[in-house]
Amino acid sequence: MAFRWQVAQRRDTVSAMPTTRAETVPYDDGTSSSDTVFIPDGGGGPGLLLLQEIFGVNDYVRAKASDLAALGYVVLCPDVFHRIEPGVAIEPGEEALEKGFAVSQRYFGEIDEGRRLSDLQASLQHLRRLPEAQGPVGVIGYCFGGTLSYQLAAGGGVDACVSYYGSGVAGLLERGQRLSCPALFHFGGADPFLPFEQVAQIIVAYNNQDNTEVLVQPGVGHAFENHLNPMFSHPVAAARSWPVTVEFLRANLQR
Repeated sequence: MAFRWQVAQRRDTVSAMPTTRAETVPYDDGTSSSDTVFIPDGGGGPGLLLLQEIFGVNDYVRAKASDLAALGYVVLCPDVFHRIEPGVAIEPGEEALEKGFAVSQRYFGEIDEGRRLSDLQASLQHLRRLPEAQGPVGVIGYCFGGTLSYQLAAGGGVDACVSYYGSGVAGLLERGQRLSCPALFHFGGADPFLPFEQVAQIIVAYNNQDNTEVLVQPGVGHAFENHLNPMFSHPVAAARSWPVTVEFLRANLQR
């Protein structure tokens, strides 16, 4: 396992413009959700399941999906909250955090863990079956989605996992400590929603696993990559962390 405080700035750029379409993803109980897939300019590539923050599939998630598709990935954005409130897309504002916490609490309170994971697995399998998805398939998630991406990787079936500031990861270490896929964890060293003691637990848990890396931005808070939310955005930290993610995905999915 590699652990580092990142201080050197790196850059990566994208230029191609992806196309999007709605995808109906079926579930084993006969229900379905309407998700969005982003197709790279080249028409195909490795698959990436992109899991949202507590704010749903909003402009930030769609912008991140566009960035990833422009790098050559077929990106599926599940509507994770579809069972309690389809189409959640909370944009930054005075009540955004309150609304996001409310809908996420309903999600965890009303949908049991087995169903939550079954839905995520269904989205993953749907992504694999897309005609444009070629080769390995990974998962990347932010905040709420950072925890879900870890849960999905811990269950197996993904080829790479990127988890950004997942506040629930430390509480799930027993089930995922022996990850079968490469994993990259991003954290802020001064995250008010995620005590650094929990980040330290993750570092210790993966100390002897070669295919994992924990990257910490010193003095930085939560959701630092969210450039559309002034409450959280930290452009310097984002400029450091994003190219590391790009390199990690390239090394593990673009084979």
